[in-house]
Amino acid sequence: MRATGSLIGLAIGDALGAPLEGSAQPDSWVTEMLPGGRHFRKKGQITDDTLQAIAIAESLVNCGEFNQKDLISRLFSGYEKRPEWYGPTSSAFFEMIKKGTLPHRAAILVHKKNLGSRSNGSVMRGFPLGIFYPAPEVYSVSLECSKLTHHDPVAGHCSGFLNTMVSDMCRGASRTAAFRHARSLCSHPEVHAVLGNYDHYDLEPSLDSVLCSHAALYCFMSTCTFESAVLSAINLGGDADTVGACTGAMAGAYWGLDATPKRWGRELEGYDELVKLAERVWVMRKDRARSR
Repeated sequence: MRATGSLIGLAIGDALGAPLEGSAQPDSWVTEMLPGGRHFRKKGQITDDTLQAIAIAESLVNCGEFNQKDLISRLFSGYEKRPEWYGPTSSAFFEMIKKGTLPHRAAILVHKKNLGSRSNGSVMRGFPLGIFYPAPEVYSVSLECSKLTHHDPVAGHCSGFLNTMVSDMCRGASRTAAFRHARSLCSHPEVHAVLGNYDHYDLEPSLDSVLCSHAALYCFMSTCTFESAVLSAINLGGDADTVGACTGAMAGAYWGLDATPKRWGRELEGYDELVKLAERVWVMRKDRARSR
């Protein structure tokens, strides 16, 4: 199932990349789940990339639609459990929420304080929106979801681009058709230029939303299997867990759950629960469509 493959793929890419987060490109090609990294994670352990995606998936199931208030509450609960895992924009945002700042105000203040908010935290979490919403609806919802924490529109358009691809592929589209559709919907000049011409740029696995999304898109579009796509992503080093998560979400949506290596699934934290959650999002999508 493609929808299940997307959420499992995201988590696999996250867990595989986590030990390499913040490192240089490894000398030896990493092919298995490993412990370690700067947060001393266990083998197969997920990070905030998957935790935030879970929050979105659970919110969609609970509310039957994108609900800002419910999602902020779920995201904040996850942050309070492991704040050290979160990136600069998300961390600053949730610290302001903790002090009582209203969410829309906090996002603007973080943007001004940090002289920007184009980091990739809103991109990595958004893929359940692609499972739930059809394109082009998912593009506009992705912009709104990203804006909750990342005021800079470039992050939202990166999320919208990749989520549109996941949405189309979960519904049976080829990756070429999904890519062309996402490119046609993208109105942001920089995002359109870089992601729309992904094979014209060098790879830089950065915290920046455009550079991260570009690296993930290239790794997905230029490989022939789920495994090769995800391994290409995490072995870039840098923000390996997020590039891996984004690549895995797209690869899982295209090749499906059966294409994810069983050895990785067995070691992945919360595998069975993630499968069930993805299935619930997909069922809720069908229920929503029937009620409209």
